[in-house]
Amino acid sequence: MVNPLDFTGKVALVTGAASGMGLATAQAFADAGAAVALADFREGAVKSEAEKLAAAGHKVLAIHCDVSDDTQVEQMVERTVAEFGRLDAAFNNAGVMARIAPTAESTREEWDRVIGINLRGVWSSMKYELRQMQRQGSGAIVNNASVGALTGNPGIGSYIASKHGVVGLTRTAALEYIKDGIRVNAVNPGLIDTQIARDVVSGDEQAYNEIAKNVPIRRAGRPEEIASAVLWLCSPGASYIVGHALTVDGGMTVV
Repeated sequence: MVNPLDFTGKVALVTGAASGMGLATAQAFADAGAAVALADFREGAVKSEAEKLAAAGHKVLAIHCDVSDDTQVEQMVERTVAEFGRLDAAFNNAGVMARIAPTAESTREEWDRVIGINLRGVWSSMKYELRQMQRQGSGAIVNNASVGALTGNPGIGSYIASKHGVVGLTRTAALEYIKDGIRVNAVNPGLIDTQIARDVVSGDEQAYNEIAKNVPIRRAGRPEEIASAVLWLCSPGASYIVGHALTVDGGMTVV
């Protein structure tokens, strides 16, 4: 029986790959046999992580990329294809959290920063990934949204708006490109144990633990649990899944 999560001979691209969910997903793709391009704006960090994977025998490429810069995004995809010959799967994960402020007290600079990375960065990444996948006649893209795409949250309006936008963009692209053999989906992570999640409470471990205990499953999620969902959505096992935003949140949005 063929393992649907075997990515041997495939090529994957992950943005925001220097840490957290991006790094866990890049590692999971590599462990599943894929050649992986790890992209991040933190050049030193992404090179270090790629070197670790290479030392373990994986085919990897580290790319310095700020996804809010269209030129860098185009070059990211071009470098991936030049190195590995194709692009089969992409996880558009790069994102930032908004600085907490009520809507009337937020700034244009903060709005542009969050939207530029979280939403325009996903649009730009998809734009060049889709063009390559169209040439191949196949591919799968997963965009990282959030449970914030399903609700509101006081104080982080730009973040919530960006994640609602990611889901809308995902659904639209899914309808546009399924005819070309390309599936586009998203994941909606809940509270995941990443540095960004801890930064929301300014590193207050007690506050973070209290939030985690309020999740129905009684803990924060692990980045590897998001990686598992992404790999499945990119696999033949999810071949009939199109334009879906898969919520992976330990029950947060059930109650």
